[in-house]
Amino acid sequence: MRVVFAGTPEVALPSLRAIADSSHEIVGVVTRPDARAGRGRTLRPSPVGLLGEELGVPVLKPRSAKDPGFAEELAALQPDVCPVVAYGSLVPRPVLDVPTHGWVNLHFSLLPAWRGAAPVQHAILHGDEVTGATAFLLEEGMDTGPVLGTMTETIRPTDTSGDLLGRLADAGAGLLVAALDGLADGSIQPVPQPAEGVSMAPKISVADAEIRWQEPAFAIDRRVRACAPAPGAWTTFRDTRLKVDRLGHDVPGDIQLGAGELLATKRAVYVGSSTTPVRLDTVQPHGKKSMAAADWARGVRVAEGEVLG
Repeated sequence: MRVVFAGTPEVALPSLRAIADSSHEIVGVVTRPDARAGRGRTLRPSPVGLLGEELGVPVLKPRSAKDPGFAEELAALQPDVCPVVAYGSLVPRPVLDVPTHGWVNLHFSLLPAWRGAAPVQHAILHGDEVTGATAFLLEEGMDTGPVLGTMTETIRPTDTSGDLLGRLADAGAGLLVAALDGLADGSIQPVPQPAEGVSMAPKISVADAEIRWQEPAFAIDRRVRACAPAPGAWTTFRDTRLKVDRLGHDVPGDIQLGAGELLATKRAVYVGSSTTPVRLDTVQPHGKKSMAAADWARGVRVAEGEVLG
């Protein structure tokens, strides 16, 4: 089939590469406009835009899929199907109707669970043991379209969102190609999503990433892992923000601390929760690079009884 791929960040690259290596023909790429990045704030193409240029196909960069003229630009490429992975813009009905077989979205959850922008983060935050990816046909609703196929992935006890998303992106690329193959030869029929089991996964905000030391240790651990690498879990120390990159998992059983209370030893830093303490592994003070928590504590000279948050 003639394929126009839509996507923006690095997580979409495995799918674009897999389609490029398949029997389907990539005739164009749709991505978000160039954005300013780096210390110089220079305009840079998205990862998908860069790969599209390497593939030698037209790269469309509408400010929005609703932009006047975008439907005509897309139609001029005569796509049979438009696979989409993390594009970052809602697709209106006139654009959805352009490709013969529609738009096939790769979503990183087992729909109808965790519809929305942050399915991986919410799966970790809420303690799911299994997640996966779903290939489905886009509709105007939020991740409501009929399903073409799924795959499952175990959530490991130490997984961050970055870890899990990387595995899903790699494995999901094969699922997406299989869905395109099935549409091409008629071997796959879309199946409506069940009405039960719907949950929403809105974008994780900076406010959501603040650690609540009054929560149990397991909930604090989930929040830190869910927010890594972005937006990054954080707390405050002496009224200054402190990012918590990762927690350790070995805490002596005889340590007792109040919620948020700090205990700094020569080699480790512990913080109290509503249950057992947690150990800070790496932290990032405001304006500085990440460092071992013990090095940070020595530098700031944590006093007895000081607290986070």
